[in-house]
Amino acid sequence: MSETYPVQGAGLGLRRAFIGSLADDIPPQIDFMEVAPENWIDVGGRLGRQFRKITEQIPMVCHGLSLNIGGQAPLDEPFIHRVKQLLETHDMRIYSEHLSYCADDGHLYDLMPIPFTEEAVHYVAERIQRVQDIIGQRMAMENASYYAVMGKEMEEIDFVNAVLEEADCLFHIDINNIYVNSINHSYDAEAFLKALPGDRIAYAHIAGHYVEAEDLRVDTHGADVIDPVWKLLDVAYEHFGVFPTLLERDFNIPPLETLLKEVETIRHYQIKYETNDKSIKQKQG
Repeated sequence: MSETYPVQGAGLGLRRAFIGSLADDIPPQIDFMEVAPENWIDVGGRLGRQFRKITEQIPMVCHGLSLNIGGQAPLDEPFIHRVKQLLETHDMRIYSEHLSYCADDGHLYDLMPIPFTEEAVHYVAERIQRVQDIIGQRMAMENASYYAVMGKEMEEIDFVNAVLEEADCLFHIDINNIYVNSINHSYDAEAFLKALPGDRIAYAHIAGHYVEAEDLRVDTHGADVIDPVWKLLDVAYEHFGVFPTLLERDFNIPPLETLLKEVETIRHYQIKYETNDKSIKQKQG
């Protein structure tokens, strides 16, 4: 795995359900952890101390929920400054967000799709650049799941690539979202994956989802990762090389020991390709 990534290995999202045990003993299967800044800004007391204890032991990344990068409302710059402070206080390696919008006159409590248009590319890219100026570093944008297409003028893959290029930001690749969208919008997941800019990948998410119907998957992060999604991760490593990958689980959270088995599966795929890379380099040498 390249040393240019902000973190290395296999990760797990930090949840309050098991923060106490992790503060005392972080399992060796976990190489890095992720938090939503909205959940930890200004948190003090016992939870704040436990959080600080964890961030002092293991590399951390920040994955936001409410930046509203595609929304019409002005960017909440005071909030972005608070995110910057959290990043600096806890030495967070990177800040990522969803390529979507989540607010109008008020918070929508959902991630809504941005129209795939040239106008939206310029609008979103300019807002990403402003966030990067405030936090003083490049951020990463995640390909989002979506269930309706509004005002489409270009394909999703072209929209994502255009935003990343114009904003000159990094890419947070979500493997499950590619799979879910490929079912819901009838496209080839592997072809979509291979058309993404591998040189911009910062790290990845992998998660489970809900099968609503034969042609409808809902991105819930509330179930085990299924075999086709693991296969897509395998394809991604084969095509781009190994990158840091984190398991997301937001509800129906099983015991930590169960989650660690899925984290170990991530590491299994990583070791497979890291071993192959070393063999190739030895033969070339």
